[in-house]
Amino acid sequence: MGEYIGLDVSLKDTAVSIRHLGKRIWRGKCASDPQTLAELIRKRAPDAERVVFETGPLSVWFYHELTALGLPAICIDARHAKAALDMAANKTDANDADGLAHLAEIGFYREVRVATSLSNQIRGLMKTFGLVVPSGQGGVFEKNVRRLLEGKEALARIILPILEAWRAMRVRAADLGRQLTAAARQSQACQLLMSIPGVGAVTATTFTTAIEDPANFAKSRSVGAWVGLTTRRYQSGDVDYDGHISRRGDANLRSLLYEAATTILTRVHADSDLRTWGLKLRERLGFKRAAIAVARKLAVIMHAMLRSGELFYRTAAA
Repeated sequence: MGEYIGLDVSLKDTAVSIRHLGKRIWRGKCASDPQTLAELIRKRAPDAERVVFETGPLSVWFYHELTALGLPAICIDARHAKAALDMAANKTDANDADGLAHLAEIGFYREVRVATSLSNQIRGLMKTFGLVVPSGQGGVFEKNVRRLLEGKEALARIILPILEAWRAMRVRAADLGRQLTAAARQSQACQLLMSIPGVGAVTATTFTTAIEDPANFAKSRSVGAWVGLTTRRYQSGDVDYDGHISRRGDANLRSLLYEAATTILTRVHADSDLRTWGLKLRERLGFKRAAIAVARKLAVIMHAMLRSGELFYRTAAA
């Protein structure tokens, strides 16, 4: 287990809190400069697992600079963090940093996709000057932006640094994706889960990491509720009904399970009891509800597989 760092960033100073094994091991302040922060983190937390800070005026700069310096930077939604930070008795920068470090340690946060925000910023800025970037992603997006900036040196001085940051983020994400795939191939648990048609390296790795130890759940059925894929229930007097799913727990894992369920229902051609069951639900309840039900069933099956060590059986999964 490494260290978890919370940063409460302001324009002048940044409050820093470092936790390890459930306890705070250091707290202090330093200048709001990514290079200075990186040096401090390497000194105080050489095995940093997560460096968490909220969205704000400096968040894009901090995210890309810290990432480029090799630190596991994570920018989280400030509105989501507020509910946890407001629990502190006193509102101070140091207490906010402590709260963010605690969120980093337990993994309870909603990460902001900075790369998408950067591309949207580029599109918005260029549209202000009458330049509409055609639809396209990846290299196509970059070529379109550079083509539109030809002969516009003043605007290029504003846009190109943001474009370079966006490009660096894509390169880093691709590198991490390759590392994740390589790690999944060497993991027995991930290989076990990837025997399910529609479950890839990312979903398998995320699930095993989130579950940690299958013995944490006495029953596999509890995993569906833990991920937030079971319906809410409201009961008061004569009123008793089920509502939407609770959406509790790890939102990233929940979205990956839903994506895997969608793949099983639409793109996987290998027949299985799970797919047949899901297709029957789709005819009766509609696609979205069927996909949620398959995602919930998938979470239960994956946990049962981790407990038993058995591969996916297409004729007995449902």
